[in-house]
Amino acid sequence: MAYYYDQPSRTFSEFLLVPNLTTKECIPGNVDLRTPVTKFRRGETPALTMNLPVTSAVMQAVSDHNMAIALAKSGGISFIYGSQSVEQQVEMVRRVKKFKAGFVLSDSNLRPEDTLKDVLALKARSGHSTIAITDNGEPTGKLMGIVTSRDYRENRLPQECPITEFMTPLSALIYAQEGITLTEANDMIWDHKLNCLPIVNSSGHLVHLVFRKDYDSHQEYPLELHDSNKQLIVGAGINSRDYKERVPALVEAGADVLCIDSSDGYSEWQAETIHYIKETFGETVKVGAGNVVDKEGFLYLVEAGADFIKVGIGGGSICITREQKGIGRGQASSVIEVAAARQEYYEQTGIYVPICSDGGIVHDYHIVLALAMGADFVMLGRYFARFDESPGRKLLVGGNFVKEYWGEGSSRARNWQRYDFGNADKESKLEFEEGVDSFIPYAGRLKDNLDLSISKIKSTMCNCGALTIPQLQEHAKITLVSSTTIYEGGAHDVMLKEKDRTS
Repeated sequence: MAYYYDQPSRTFSEFLLVPNLTTKECIPGNVDLRTPVTKFRRGETPALTMNLPVTSAVMQAVSDHNMAIALAKSGGISFIYGSQSVEQQVEMVRRVKKFKAGFVLSDSNLRPEDTLKDVLALKARSGHSTIAITDNGEPTGKLMGIVTSRDYRENRLPQECPITEFMTPLSALIYAQEGITLTEANDMIWDHKLNCLPIVNSSGHLVHLVFRKDYDSHQEYPLELHDSNKQLIVGAGINSRDYKERVPALVEAGADVLCIDSSDGYSEWQAETIHYIKETFGETVKVGAGNVVDKEGFLYLVEAGADFIKVGIGGGSICITREQKGIGRGQASSVIEVAAARQEYYEQTGIYVPICSDGGIVHDYHIVLALAMGADFVMLGRYFARFDESPGRKLLVGGNFVKEYWGEGSSRARNWQRYDFGNADKESKLEFEEGVDSFIPYAGRLKDNLDLSISKIKSTMCNCGALTIPQLQEHAKITLVSSTTIYEGGAHDVMLKEKDRTS
């Protein structure tokens, strides 16, 4: 006989948080939202953590290199979509890793015998105005000088003018020796009013560059998420079809964490993908799996070796899996059951496996509910697709600005690998759609919106008497609500004033 759950399938909107005692220390400025991303043993430190419990969805309309850069600067992780060629995805990962680092490996270099024409061509190609001149034109060649836009006036020099005639030579440069700390390097930049500080080794070979703009950026983004080389953290989505080709390329490009993207992750295909990654790369490559909605799915993927588990089927705003196939479960019910399974697994094995709530987030407080119910972080699609940094086009429709937003299960995305059970050799098409193509209201810059959302999350946690996510999970009080309670929770029995259209 079929198995019947004895409780209805619940969504986040059916719950509210009940306040706990708010002590004097419970103020938003004291709330710490750091959270683990990958599994770890009791008493050990997770290999990867985030400063904010938010990730952007593995979707064409959401997560490219621009989104990954913006989100990592704010403290979260973006998983660059995998429904593109391996080469294109790898290039996006590389752009994120190259975007910023405290100590930057120079990727705009020329030789002393090159000319102004070469300088202008390189600047046009890379967009960089600072060019290191090394003896062999390599990033780690012997440093001979630096060229910046202040060293030449394009219309005053012939294109064939040798670099040596206008570059700033090493003898006139202020530079530092390898081993200097980033703090010391920034102090030198400020003391000498520099825009760039070269770092060389004992034999005079260029090691890194440190830029003033990176210091300025860090002041605006104190939660910036980076690796041990001060490069931004970036994730990448993969599928269970071409992983033997895609995974090695992404690892070589510097992807920090992978995530198998599927509408239903409780499958042997996902287990095989995880096994390949762990057998090939060991525990150095971290991979999340999913999506699942119950204890059995969670345990299957954990035992296969997954480093985190994604929870949720059919809850996304552009997802029609439930409508098309009748498959799924309310997001709150899914998170509650999987979190209980995770806790039981932790008590039995001493291994903590983070879970990611993917889908079903309509309001900012839903994020707090997901965390209180046991999620370690959430994955958001519609939320991030509204911003300047998302790949979708910004359009004017009906007098309002909107952004394009389409699902990975839509015909537009053509991401058949995510849904189809055929093999990679069949015609790449979807038999039917599990996602829609839509518009959503344009919301502006990511940082401005995310800062506001985080302030709400921190304020709500203070009302719950929690300063960390583990405290919230341990002490939160959650109540079911009736339809009348939901109605009562919004503005009612009043006539709202029309907003000033000029504001």
